[in-house]
Amino acid sequence: MLSRRALHILTRVGVVLTAVSALAALFAACTPHDSSKITVGVKFDQPGLSVKQPDGALRGFDIDVARYVAERLGYPPDRINWIEAPSGQRETLLRNGQVDYVVATYSITDSRQQKVDFAGPYLLTGQSLLVRADNTDITGTASLQHHKKLCSVSGSTPAQRIKDRYPGVQLQRYDTYSACVEALRNRAIDAVTTDDVILAGFAAQSPGAFKLVGEPFSNEKYGIGVRKGDHALRARINAALEQMERDGSWRAAFVEHFGAAGFAVPDPPPIDR
Repeated sequence: MLSRRALHILTRVGVVLTAVSALAALFAACTPHDSSKITVGVKFDQPGLSVKQPDGALRGFDIDVARYVAERLGYPPDRINWIEAPSGQRETLLRNGQVDYVVATYSITDSRQQKVDFAGPYLLTGQSLLVRADNTDITGTASLQHHKKLCSVSGSTPAQRIKDRYPGVQLQRYDTYSACVEALRNRAIDAVTTDDVILAGFAAQSPGAFKLVGEPFSNEKYGIGVRKGDHALRARINAALEQMERDGSWRAAFVEHFGAAGFAVPDPPPIDR
């Protein structure tokens, strides 16, 4: 039988635990995730696909896809919370629940599918070359062996692919593709390489200054990343993407953001159910 002192201590402990539980509930209610909104991870620095403009507005094909999906999920534009999702942080943002889904030139690969699930794909692309509009001696990858200076981003798959396949190329590695494009404009390098839609976005941003050349020399499938195991959300996003393709919104968005680059409108890819 407990003594009166022991009962008193247990009572005080119970009061403290109740207070702690109440505080935990209060903090949980104040967490950033607001169920009345949906949080989407996107890039802020890729013209044509996903760029944050000086006034803070977001514009691009990926942004249009993300908005369309959100609308079909029941979230109009004023209920979307946008978060920047740099390439190296996409899996972490999903795993930690900081975003509901990611639309950020997110190529579907076997290694990534071990960490997250993908809806889509919503766009097929491939590595290509961007040159100045007045360039006549670079027509594709075969032209790169003739002591050309080619720029890509440090640590990127496109840069590694060039290093592996075209060892005779003088590969320049910059921190961003915008820096590569500026070097191309200033004639410090001869060409820029990454996915063709990214290059088309830069070309569209400066009409008449640049052009894409040659055929794509890789195959990339852009998907919408969701938390691993969230099959219900993945299925709903897939349904939204299929509807976007059917009603013409997908094609209209592509023409709006890449038409100025003279980039041919591709067929939307079949959704991987």
